[in-house]
Amino acid sequence: MFKKILIANRGEIALRIQRACREMGIKAVMVYSEADRDAKYIKLAEEAVCIGPAPSALSYLSMPAIISAAEVTDAEAIHPGYGFLSENADFAERVEKSGFTFIGPTAESIRIMGDKVSAKQAMIKAGVPCVPGSEGELPEDPIEVKRIAKMVGYPVIIKAAGGGGGRGMRVVHTEAALINAVQMTKAEAGAAFGNPAVYMEKFLQNPRHIEIQIIADQHKNAVYLGERDCSMQRRHQKVIEEAPAPGILRKLIDKVGDRCVAACKKIGYRGAGTFEFLYENGEFYFIEMNTRVQVEHPVTEFITGVDIVKTQILVAAGEKLPFTQRQISIKGHAIECRINAEDAYKFTPSPGRITMWHPPGGPGVRVDSHAYTNYFVPPNYDSMIGKIIVYGDTREQALARMRTALGETVIEGINTNIPLHRELMVDAKFMAGGTNIHYLEEWLAQHKR
Repeated sequence: MFKKILIANRGEIALRIQRACREMGIKAVMVYSEADRDAKYIKLAEEAVCIGPAPSALSYLSMPAIISAAEVTDAEAIHPGYGFLSENADFAERVEKSGFTFIGPTAESIRIMGDKVSAKQAMIKAGVPCVPGSEGELPEDPIEVKRIAKMVGYPVIIKAAGGGGGRGMRVVHTEAALINAVQMTKAEAGAAFGNPAVYMEKFLQNPRHIEIQIIADQHKNAVYLGERDCSMQRRHQKVIEEAPAPGILRKLIDKVGDRCVAACKKIGYRGAGTFEFLYENGEFYFIEMNTRVQVEHPVTEFITGVDIVKTQILVAAGEKLPFTQRQISIKGHAIECRINAEDAYKFTPSPGRITMWHPPGGPGVRVDSHAYTNYFVPPNYDSMIGKIIVYGDTREQALARMRTALGETVIEGINTNIPLHRELMVDAKFMAGGTNIHYLEEWLAQHKR
């Protein structure tokens, strides 16, 4: 087992990994930008290294700075968290070539799954159901592009092969708009991701966003840890996540979960990962794989009892998974609300000093956050300042606990999206379960402030 791990991230995930290391008796080295000097995990750190000024490009995205920090502190492994360099194959490669262990998949796995076209091709080979669409990158010939669209059936969606986070997508309803949409998406993809390749899929009208959590070791063992429903989202950004997904038959989940495990074994995957699907009319359609720990991993930890971050560290150290698929059982229900420093309805960022921080407590309540009273939320990064996660024996109990938890939470000095969460927890359709990916956008349009 590692004696010392460098955590190449910030915010609540840096604190989450730091806590896992403490439990395992591993020393954690924290890195930080000048803007994060006063973060909670830096105050709690045994060792911390400043890796640059506030802009991410000069700190958290600087591979030389992070690797140098690992060298000077004699760390043995680097945990990338999520975001930043966590799904960067070049970083994973540089970490390993510099003599450290990358706590995540191999660079090769990240490359295969990071490119949406190669990921889809790998999944088709492994028997994972995919959204109907082009077999690979769209060709240059406009006649051929139109033929593919006609075969798939309108509406279609054009997607960047190297895209993510909801960027590099364009829905097309008619043939007349097709070629222009393809050219615009290519130009955007080239500028944003350095890869102009695009592909086409059938645009599903009212799907849900369901994801399967997997974890695999280096000894060809892999398991899936149930599913999460992440359909409550705005502009492809998740707002509320829950597990298990309401109203989907267990045998359907088991069938797709088994295929995800088979795909992991086929590509030699190691570490934690998430297969993301659109689900409509009883069918699952693979869209992409995230080759890292997810923001919403705590809901899976609650319903399975598995510590995903500790398991990531174990398998990175070469150990076998400490459980088999048969030992994984799903119990109860968990819900997570992402707490963002932003206007609850206009979504404008609200950085600044938190003058009062009072998190909730009680049975089945977990708060993952690096914030505290007098903490200054920097304007340089993502607006998420924490997550409230609740667990109940039933979904109804989890909803009641989340309403109580949100009612207890006090954050002053900045705006947060807690008022939005409070409203959604008493919304009849959300309470019934099974809302689609467009529901929150439509809800917000009807509840304009």
